Amino acid sequence: MTRRDPRTTRRLVVDWTRCDGHGLCALLVPEHIRLDEWGFPVVDGDPVLPAERRHAHRAVAACPALALRLGETGRR
Repeated sequence: MTRRDPRTTRRLVVDWTRCDGHGLCALLVPEHIRLDEWGFPVVDGDPVLPAERRHAHRAVAACPALALRLGETGRR
């Protein structure tokens, strides 16, 4: 198992081939995700701050379609 670099920027990413528009992610991380008029998530694309990561991980784990992930985008 490799350790993640804490300086790595992470963003929430939706896999659109899996997303069914349940909307749970928007309830768990409303600071980064809102729902469009059809109930599908709109992710703001901003980095997830270290203080927000616990909630982001919870949203990823709770996604019923396994469509949400916390992606790494390189160093800050």
